[in-house]
Amino acid sequence: MNVRNSFELTDRLCVVTGGAGLYGKPIALALAEAGACVVIASRNAEQCQAAATELVANGYQAVGMQLDLGEETSIARFIKEVIERFGRLDVLVNNAVSREGFKTLDQMEKSEWEASQRINSTGLMLITKYAVQHMVANRMGVIINIGSIQGVVGPNFPVYGDTGMTSPVNYTYDKSAMVGFTKWLANYYGRYGIRANCISPGGYGPGVEEQYGDNEFVANYKRLTPLGRFANEDDIKGPIVFLASDASAYVTGHNLLVDGGWTSW
Repeated sequence: MNVRNSFELTDRLCVVTGGAGLYGKPIALALAEAGACVVIASRNAEQCQAAATELVANGYQAVGMQLDLGEETSIARFIKEVIERFGRLDVLVNNAVSREGFKTLDQMEKSEWEASQRINSTGLMLITKYAVQHMVANRMGVIINIGSIQGVVGPNFPVYGDTGMTSPVNYTYDKSAMVGFTKWLANYYGRYGIRANCISPGGYGPGVEEQYGDNEFVANYKRLTPLGRFANEDDIKGPIVFLASDASAYVTGHNLLVDGGWTSW
């Protein structure tokens, strides 16, 4: 196969949860640019449809669909509708994350922890469970979980300085578990031709710099990152297409760090 062709996603059906969000939009755009039909899914159906409409207006294939990862009935219905409408599900990108109740351990209430896990743990498990059934039947499929550097290394609390910002305990818990979950999927479903990988991004500029400007945390983060900057909208596009496409046909169980070198010290 020609190496350029190996990156193409023509005729592939890709689902991106949280596809209308900060990271979800460039992920969906990258898959669409590579030729895939992209299903953008989240609880907010209007936002998903707006994001899909924007892609279609630029000549790409996309639809927006409603999905509540906190409800199993919604997850089951969503996957059923995808299969009925498109007849296949080739790539699942688990990008959605609940940030509700993100606090330090001393601030955390039991109800807040459980509410977070309902989406970030149970929801992740359930949508993967329902999607992978169809991938097994087709003897092929790709699962990409969007993690974080917080799932690879411990939080560097001094980087926040005196800003009052901090790293929530459940985010580290969720993203660390996601890496292990990815490896389990890869090892168990490899026999069916299914690959599972994780992408762990570092700090994302549009979600940080636009909100906080150049405060102490932003300055410290840039200083401690070998490439000297936060990630931008384009930085995740190449990695997502690589892992979704045949270019990574022999890559599974891997956690790809897209962090400007943050974890390499």
